[in-house]
Parts: sequence; structure tokens; C-alpha cells
Amino acid sequence: QVSANAAEFVLAAIAAVLAITLHEAAHGFAALAMGDDTARRAGRLSLNPLRHVDPIGTVLLPGFLVLTQLRLLGHVGFMFGWAKPVPVAAWKFRDPRRGMMVVAAAGPAMNFLLAWIGALFLPNAPGGLNPLAESFLLSFLITNLVLGLFNLIPLPPLDGGRIVVGLLPLSLARAWARLERAGLVIVLLLIFALPPLLGEFGIAFDPIREGLNAVLPWALRVVLFLSGHPLETGSDERFL
Repeated sequence: QVSANAAEFVLAAIAAVLAITLHEAAHGFAALAMGDDTARRAGRLSLNPLRHVDPIGTVLLPGFLVLTQLRLLGHVGFMFGWAKPVPVAAWKFRDPRRGMMVVAAAGPAMNFLLAWIGALFLPNAPGGLNPLAESFLLSFLITNLVLGLFNLIPLPPLDGGRIVVGLLPLSLARAWARLERAGLVIVLLLIFALPPLLGEFGIAFDPIREGLNAVLPWALRVVLFLSGHPLETGSDERFL
């Protein structure tokens, strides 16, 4: 049992590192496609995860979340982490604000693409693959979906916040962009601090986790449908 849990932890950790680092690499490739070679000159247009790893955001925090969820839930249902930001020179874009919006959208888009690729290799019924291979694909699928959805939260510096900045009228965009300095602190408070603190007073407050739990099953069914899996009632339960 211990060795099985260790293997699942390693596989889930590999899936998390791949999801996070390829997400970050996608930003650099999108910027290059629009004329900014800053990431390429910095050596960040690489599929080598070691080029993008942040010790805390890519290794320690995701590893802690994977380990605790495997022990408590038996699967990974929530993932949070980050890689070293890919450098982008927005002034090189023809329209810097719209260009940054496209660069931001490339990260979640990569995660959704990876989730679809993972689903393509999953059999329609359990037991069709080696158990370790199926465990990895399941972790890879769910981790990419969760990471992609999480990054679409419309709060800077998350990708969703930068997408909103690109969509809003200029005056509102400037005001929303000012949230970037405090945005990560707000997100961390909403995830790790406020839910347990308010829970001590009997107040149920966990908007980010509840939002992901509501959207994830829908997103999973879309990916399964697009990868050719039958969508029978309850067919997605083995993936969650």
C-alpha cells in the first residue's frame, strides 16, 4: 500500500510539473508568434521542465497538495502552483494590451489541449491499461483541467485577469490592471487563509474551490466528449 501510494504521488507530481511548465512555455511561444523574442533569448522557449521550475511554486506547493489529497481523498481534485514567469516585452506587440491578452490565454489553452491529449489515451472502461499508466493519465487529465480553469479566474496576475484587461475599455482596464500587485495575495487568502479561518466561526466560505468543483465536471465531460468517450450517466465519476 505504501509503495502504491508513493508511485501515485510520483506520477501525480510529474503530471503537475508538466502541466505547470508547459503552461508557462505556451506564453513564450505565443509571444514569439506575435513578434516578441524575449523569451527565446532568455532560453525559456523550451519543453524542458527544468527551464521553468520555481522551487516553491512548481515543486514544494504542488507536491504538498498532491500528497495531502492522495492521502485524504485518494485522488487529486485541486491544484495550485506556478513556474518562473516567462519574460514578455509587451511593447513589441502591435497592440500591447491585446497582445498580452493572447499571451495570457495561451497558458490555459495549453492545459486544455494537454487534458484532451491525455483523454485520448484513456480507455473507455477501467482496467484497459497498466494501472500505473492509467493513474498517470488520470492525474494528467484532471491536473491540466484544474490548472487551466484556475488560471481563468478573472483576477490579475492570473491569466484570466490579464484576459479581462485586454477586453475591458481602456479606463476600466487600467483600473483592473492595478489589482495585479495585490492579486496573488488575494487569491492565496481566498484559498488558504479565509476558508479555514471563517470555518472556525461556522461560516462556509470557499468561493474558489466551490467554483472549481462546480465547473470541473462540466469541463471534464466536454473533454471526454471531444476525445471520443461515451457520455453515459455517471460515466465521468471514475475521473473525479
